[in-house]
Amino acid sequence: QVQLVESGGGLVQAGGSLRLSCAASGRTFTGYAVGWFRQAPGKEREFVAAISWSIIYTYYADSVKDRFTISRDNAKNTVYLQMNSLNPEDTAVYYCATNIYPTRMVRDYGDWGQGTQVTVST
Repeated sequence: QVQLVESGGGLVQAGGSLRLSCAASGRTFTGYAVGWFRQAPGKEREFVAAISWSIIYTYYADSVKDRFTISRDNAKNTVYLQMNSLNPEDTAVYYCATNIYPTRMVRDYGDWGQGTQVTVST
């Protein structure tokens, strides 16, 4: 089991940027893919981005492609989500989670953080 802690959320105006961090505690990220998901009120949790242990493999939801960038620093056991050009539709609780592969399916991920709130105002 890997314990994950998300941070970096907050309130930002449309067009602004935030960088989220996902840090491992207890066990490390070693060998795991990490995904970012988000959930808005009344909506199902949805895939945002994922990255493999070897950072050459990254995947994005169409809704965030070219705006968000996922990266990781394995030496620091931290995964990042750089979010640019934010819009109100990005408002959600953002979660990171681990998997053996960087899939898009919520059910594939075993360890989840508690989430960090991102609110984008108009």
